Amino acid sequence: MKKLLSLLAFSLALILTSRAELKLPAIIGDHMVLQQNQADPIWGWDTPGTKITVSFAGKNYSATAGADGKWTVKLSPLPANATPQTLTISGSTKRDLQDVLIGEVWMCSGQSNMGFKLAGDWNGDLEAAASKLPNLRLISVPQVGTQELQNDFKGAWKASTPESAGNFSAVGFLYGRYLHQILNVPVGLIDNSWGGSDAEAWMRRSTLEQDPRFKLLMETAVKKETAIQTEKAKLDYEQAMIKWKAAVEKAKAEKQTPPRAPTSPQQWLAGQNRVGNIFAGVLNPTIGYGIKGVVWYQGESNAPRAYEYASLFPFLIEQWRKEWGQGDFPFYWVQLANYMPEKPTPGDSAWAELRESQTKTMQLANTGQAVIIDIGEGKDIHPKNKQDVAARLVRWALVKDYGMKLPYRSPEFKKLTVDGDKATVTLDCFGSKLRPFGVAEAKGFAVCGADKIWHWATGAVLVNNEVVVSSPEVAAPIAVRYAWADNPVCNLFSADGLPVTPFRTDDFKMITQPK
Repeated sequence: MKKLLSLLAFSLALILTSRAELKLPAIIGDHMVLQQNQADPIWGWDTPGTKITVSFAGKNYSATAGADGKWTVKLSPLPANATPQTLTISGSTKRDLQDVLIGEVWMCSGQSNMGFKLAGDWNGDLEAAASKLPNLRLISVPQVGTQELQNDFKGAWKASTPESAGNFSAVGFLYGRYLHQILNVPVGLIDNSWGGSDAEAWMRRSTLEQDPRFKLLMETAVKKETAIQTEKAKLDYEQAMIKWKAAVEKAKAEKQTPPRAPTSPQQWLAGQNRVGNIFAGVLNPTIGYGIKGVVWYQGESNAPRAYEYASLFPFLIEQWRKEWGQGDFPFYWVQLANYMPEKPTPGDSAWAELRESQTKTMQLANTGQAVIIDIGEGKDIHPKNKQDVAARLVRWALVKDYGMKLPYRSPEFKKLTVDGDKATVTLDCFGSKLRPFGVAEAKGFAVCGADKIWHWATGAVLVNNEVVVSSPEVAAPIAVRYAWADNPVCNLFSADGLPVTPFRTDDFKMITQPK
């Protein structure tokens, strides 16, 4: 009996040994780029208790797999290196990661305008044809919406080619290519964007639950989650599908465009708008990978709640920085472009309020905003000129992170003075000068008096970055707004070609402020 038990134990040990395997996340693999000049984490999983050795650039690092199988080492900081190297990891099995470079790593996040493919840019065919850059590396994270924290995803690093670049984020690729060619170092880009996503979906759910500022947000989320999982919701969806199928058949018979299918409750539960979904399914598997910073293009989905976004967006940045644990890394974003029909009269705008919330977020350290109020398209929420978007973003990084001297910041409101029926707005042009585009008159201004009724105003640009604004309908102006609309007609730039940041001088109650 003892011999039999020993034989069984030995056989079980053999089985367990044969199943033991060193596993690595997709973010750590062949062709990856490691962030230069910082201690980059390398991690994976193995049988608990297994000793792990990581060898790279002439140094060895050791760790032991914990009770959950996870192990982590931190590489010593290294300078940029375009010579392919091998990173070897030994545990229960051995992995040789080939063609590893050291350079600059940036994450490209947000919604559909960040996910917008290079092939869709106005010059996407030319950009893709010119994208054979072996030291520019790309990886995309699939869209997985879940409340359960994921530790990996399906994907792999690839060198930039016409095929891989054409299917990558246009803004991300063009931004990264600028860095690669200007700095002459390898660059790695991580695209984890998701079209139509809400900002709260990108954050760990528990952090929002614990912050009293987001009590209404969480109450609304829980209410929707509860309602959408009821039997009534299921029956309503089934009835909606029956009606939709009938409508599709009718449209076909009449040779009309068929209507969209109704959204299933399950689709929302696993989608990009549920609190915490993208954090758990998309972001979490990449947290800890050494990065230089983040470029972000999102906000359209949160525009109806622009007032809340003034707290939500900086909170997102702060939380991401805490999650990564590598300090206040750079975080640069794109302000919302002009979109929707032009309105004949001035007034309120949810999109203008969202832009203001984005601008306010620059109060955080190491942040910056690319203003693109001039390159949107009224009838298309996805403007095809991504080249200018990337160029305005990368100016921030080149100046703030890489020490170059370039124009990088759009003019911003500085001061208002009123004298009789004239209001004088002073702008900070950050070393440049104001330049109205197309005509000498500054367009895009509105003024109001004590009645708070807005009227279009004429603007005259002075030599000291001041604009004198007036309207014959406002005898005593108390406030001024510029480019304050969904799709404003405005023409003020710096002499360097950067558009003036939309602004308002009033503090009237926002239309997106909760009642």
